[in-house]
Amino acid sequence: MSENEQSGSQDDAAGGGLPVVVIGAGPIGLAAASHLAERGRDFIVLEAGDTAGAAVSQWGHVRLFSPWRYDTDAAARRLLEPTGWALPAPEALPTGAELVRDYLAPLAAVPALASRIRTGTRVVAVSRRGVDATRTIGRDEHPLLVRTLDAAGRVRDITARAVIDASGTWGRSNPLGHSGLPAPGEEQAAPYLTGPLPDVLGRDRDRFAGRHSLVVGMGHSAANTLLALAELAEAEPGTRITWAVRGDSVARLYGGGDADGLPARGALGSRLKKAVDAGAIELIRAFTITGFAALAGGPAAGSLTVSGTTSAGERLISTDTVVAATGFRPDLDMLREVRVELDPATEAPVRLAPMIDPDFHSCGTVPPHGERDLAHPESGFYIAGMKSYGRAPTFLMATGYEQVRSIVAALAGDRAAADAVELDLPETGVCSTDLPGEDEAGGGCGSSCGTEPATLAEPVDEVADGLTAESPCCGSTPQPVSIGAPADAELGFATGRLHGRSGDTGRTEA
Repeated sequence: MSENEQSGSQDDAAGGGLPVVVIGAGPIGLAAASHLAERGRDFIVLEAGDTAGAAVSQWGHVRLFSPWRYDTDAAARRLLEPTGWALPAPEALPTGAELVRDYLAPLAAVPALASRIRTGTRVVAVSRRGVDATRTIGRDEHPLLVRTLDAAGRVRDITARAVIDASGTWGRSNPLGHSGLPAPGEEQAAPYLTGPLPDVLGRDRDRFAGRHSLVVGMGHSAANTLLALAELAEAEPGTRITWAVRGDSVARLYGGGDADGLPARGALGSRLKKAVDAGAIELIRAFTITGFAALAGGPAAGSLTVSGTTSAGERLISTDTVVAATGFRPDLDMLREVRVELDPATEAPVRLAPMIDPDFHSCGTVPPHGERDLAHPESGFYIAGMKSYGRAPTFLMATGYEQVRSIVAALAGDRAAADAVELDLPETGVCSTDLPGEDEAGGGCGSSCGTEPATLAEPVDEVADGLTAESPCCGSTPQPVSIGAPADAELGFATGRLHGRSGDTGRTEA
């Protein structure tokens, strides 16, 4: 079944009367829709979940690092304000659930967007109508085609003048095995595995209380879960926690403590180190998972055995649950029939990849980038938001907002606005943590950072932008981007090097 969407607007008639299709109704997708609405362009937003912000709702218990004043898009605010909406307390730190309730849900309901959002509609492929990826001659004369699958199993094709893929990476975790591959038995162990941010103290409490949990990973999602488990263990006897990391050092996650540029991140690292030192969390360093042995009856039948190697030799861990906090990777299968040009390492657009490589950059050292950096050989097709960063964990929510502002400006023929990309980012850009106690600084998120971009549509002194299903965070006074060796080189992602994962080299815990 083929569907040709038309709005009948004069501007879109010049482009064949076809809409721009936005994939994903998370913060970045809805920001793209807001900019399209402001410029009078026809568009459709396709969301796999039942509601806008569905992926954010899955980590709704997590609190952002960034206060409200960094967590909304400028065009979105301009659509919301006439409805009586007001920005919540600017310095308050919302949870993911509050972000959905107080921003994304009202935004999805504004008249300019509401009728254009289709929930329960999963995109399974993007192509060119009538031609596959091998066809070159006359390719751009064919409209883009988006194939969808709804909850009833119906397949529909939508033709589009352009496509903005803001579907994020949530739900596509990296495997637990080494070398980027699943470990033997990992598929069979699925009933024992959770995603990176289970609601340990709420919805998922019964799964962890009085049981042994293994947390794998060394990011802020892992730290979030470890601290929640430690709190649970104080109230529920028999709750045991093991933390396994592939590296020899966890100094990067412990961070700079009181010296950290983001107080919430410093508090997170300090609290985690204290819990490990006190024996509440067993830390296993240099642990490489080599296999899983699951019982046929699943968790109800007994524990999972995780095998791995350490510097001391082979080790077996018997556990009731494994929290896979190993990061995400993009879904590229749906893009096999469009011509995308991706970096082989990060799986990000080739011109963007050097700017975000986690071996060299943290969130705050990513330079401004826009439509030209995100363009692919497939004209009219863009990947934006968290998915545009591929496997790199350095995405900023504010960066995503600036991406889609630039893309929409280009689609509208406003080349000057598309090329005028600007960002003010703190060098301390990182991601999530739960809110510490009231006597500590705090905040948290999922997997991106909320900071303020300065755009043509928004003066620098206006209220700022900031998250993703994709994921959110950060929260500090914006500082200019610094590429190179800043004087305060200990700011940024707490690696001990100038940028990114390079800080793993030679670090030991103090």
